[in-house]
Amino acid sequence: MPAKKIFILLGHPDKVGMCNAITDTYEQSARASGHTVERLNIGEMHFDPILHQGYRARQELEPDLVRFQELIVWADHVVIVHPVWWVGMPAILKGLFDRAWLPGSAFRYMRLKSGVRSIFWHRLYRGKTARVIITSGTAPLLVRLLPGNVNAQLKWGILWFAGFSTHTTWFGPAESTPEERKARWLAKVARLGARGI
Repeated sequence: MPAKKIFILLGHPDKVGMCNAITDTYEQSARASGHTVERLNIGEMHFDPILHQGYRARQELEPDLVRFQELIVWADHVVIVHPVWWVGMPAILKGLFDRAWLPGSAFRYMRLKSGVRSIFWHRLYRGKTARVIITSGTAPLLVRLLPGNVNAQLKWGILWFAGFSTHTTWFGPAESTPEERKARWLAKVARLGARGI
């Protein structure tokens, strides 16, 4: 398998625990297999996660958001690791996409001849792939039975909307889990990292 340019985002604001272990494992395995890897840890990034006026006014991007956008453009494959909190991603991770996933950068609406915005759009990251790796305190099967789809917002509403082909890997329950089970999870992550998928 050819070497890839991989951007990894740790979407947990804390670098302690299972999400960080997963991120470290994927990164180390990908590098050892010859892939070029860049990584950001959301807890070390400095930006206002609130899009204060929506798209009505331009909100200047902080340097860390510009870097995030640059890495998305650079990468062949993007890996996002995050926990499930209250049946969704952490607020800081959602805020990252609110601020940086902008018209003209991740997508662009088409215009009709009249100048009116069409319901169709250009997906500016077509051809790129992504993997979302989720941990949850509850078994994934039980969370899937809850109303809604924990992964829909990131996989479909954000990544697919911009053109990514995305796969999801879900581990849980991630709290009070026997060490041998965690070791199996990390071995799986290492295999994904080695293949750059």
